[in-house]
Amino acid sequence: MKYSESNRREFIKTASAGGLGAGLLGADYFGLYDNEGQTLARSPQNAKIRITDIKVAVLGNLDRHSPVVRITTDAGIDGLGQVEGSGTKGVKLKPHILFYKDYLIGEDPTNVERCMMKIRRAGSFKPWGSAVSAIEFALWDIAGKAANLPVYKLMGGKVRDYVRCYNGSVRVERNGTTAKDFYDWAVKVRNLPHGFTIIKTAVGFHGTQVNVPGFHYGNISRSQAPRSVPYTRAPMTEYGMKLIVEQVAAVKEGLGDRIGLAIDCGPGNFLSDAIRLANALEPFNLMWLEDALTGDYFPYVMADDYRELTRSTTVPIHTGEQIYLRQHFRELIEKQAIRVVGPDPADVGGIAEMKWIAEHADLHSIFMAPHGAYDGPIGIAAQVMVGAAMPENYIAFEFSSLPDEWWPEIIEGLPNPIVKDGLIEVWDRPGLGVNFNVRVAKQYLREEDKDFFD
Repeated sequence: MKYSESNRREFIKTASAGGLGAGLLGADYFGLYDNEGQTLARSPQNAKIRITDIKVAVLGNLDRHSPVVRITTDAGIDGLGQVEGSGTKGVKLKPHILFYKDYLIGEDPTNVERCMMKIRRAGSFKPWGSAVSAIEFALWDIAGKAANLPVYKLMGGKVRDYVRCYNGSVRVERNGTTAKDFYDWAVKVRNLPHGFTIIKTAVGFHGTQVNVPGFHYGNISRSQAPRSVPYTRAPMTEYGMKLIVEQVAAVKEGLGDRIGLAIDCGPGNFLSDAIRLANALEPFNLMWLEDALTGDYFPYVMADDYRELTRSTTVPIHTGEQIYLRQHFRELIEKQAIRVVGPDPADVGGIAEMKWIAEHADLHSIFMAPHGAYDGPIGIAAQVMVGAAMPENYIAFEFSSLPDEWWPEIIEGLPNPIVKDGLIEVWDRPGLGVNFNVRVAKQYLREEDKDFFD
C-alpha cells in the first residue's frame, strides 16, 4: 500500500478506539486475555497493523552516503531508519538488512521488542549491528506514528527540552600536525555557527600523527590489497607522546575554558602507553579520552585493561562505539572500567538498546556520551528522540553532518539550523519526526532503488 496522510489518519482514528491512539500499546490493542490465553474482551474496532515490506536504498554518491531503510505496513504508515557508516562499508550492508526481511513480514511493527527478539541475535559488532539498528529505528518510527506520539514519549517521556551535541563529523580543515596547526584549528572550530560547547579532536593513532616519522616503533608491512587498514597497534615513542601533549595543549588554548575538550586517541595504544598518555594529559581537564585501547572495528571489549587504565588516571576514560548490545557493556559498567560510555545507537542495536545501557550506567555513576558521526539525518532524529528521554548521566551525542547540500531539501522535519548554541530543540511530531520529500528525493535514487517510495 502506498503511503498517504489519509491512510495514516484513518488508522489513528481506528486505533484510538482500541487504546493505541492514547499511546498505550497495551492488552486491549489485541484484546484482553486470562491466564490460559482465552479472550476476555476485545475492541470491536481493534486496529491491526502488519509489516508488508522492508526496502533499502542509497541516495546520492556511493562514496559518501549510507543506506536508508523504509519499512512499509498495511496501514499506510511507514518507518525510516539509516545505517551508520558511509561509502562502500555502508552500501555493502544492504543485503544484510534485507536478510531480516523474511523474519519480519507479517509482524506487528508496534511490538518493537517482539520484532527485535527475532533479529537481534543475528547481528554482531560494528558494522553488522548497524543493519539491526536501522531496522529498530524504523520500527520505533512506525510505533510513534501509529500512536500519534513522538518516540521520546515511548522511551519514558521527556527529561530535557534540548539535547546537547558536539562537533562529530562537522569537519574543519587542519593544515598540519604542529602545535600551531592545532591551535588555528581550534579557533576555527570555536567560531563555527553551531556554537558547540564540547569539541572532540583526533590525536595519535586516531589522527594523521600516526604517519609522522618517529611517532611509534611499529614496522608492520603495509598490505598490498586494494583495501587495507592503518597500523592498529604499536608502541609509542617518547617523541610521539610529547607531540600529542603539545597538540592537546594548543587545542585547549585555542578553545579556552568555556568549551569542553574531548580527545579521540585510538585504538592502537598498548595499556602502558595509554596510562602514560592519560597521566600526561591530566592538567588539561579533558571531558574524556576515547578509545585508548579498543574502538572502531575491534570486535572485543577488554574490560580488565580498561579498568586498570581508569584506575591509573583522573582523566575520564570513554569507549563503546563499536560494541553491539547491552550484554557487551555489562563488564565495562559493572567493573567500573570506564567513566564515560559511548555506544552508537546505529551500531549497538538501536535507541531502546542504548537507553537500557544508559540507565545501567547511571546506576554506576558512569556518564553517557553516544557516538554518531556517520548516523545521517535520520540518525540525528533518533539521537534527539532517545536523548530527550535519557537519565541525568547524559552529556551529549556526536553530531552527524549532512554530506551534501541537497539533504535539507529531501528530508523534512529537522530544525533550521539544526544546532544552535550546541543544542538541538526536541520536537513533538509523531514517530522520529522526519520524513522524505518524496518528489525531490526520487531524483537521487539509483536505478535499482527506483521503487523505494512505492
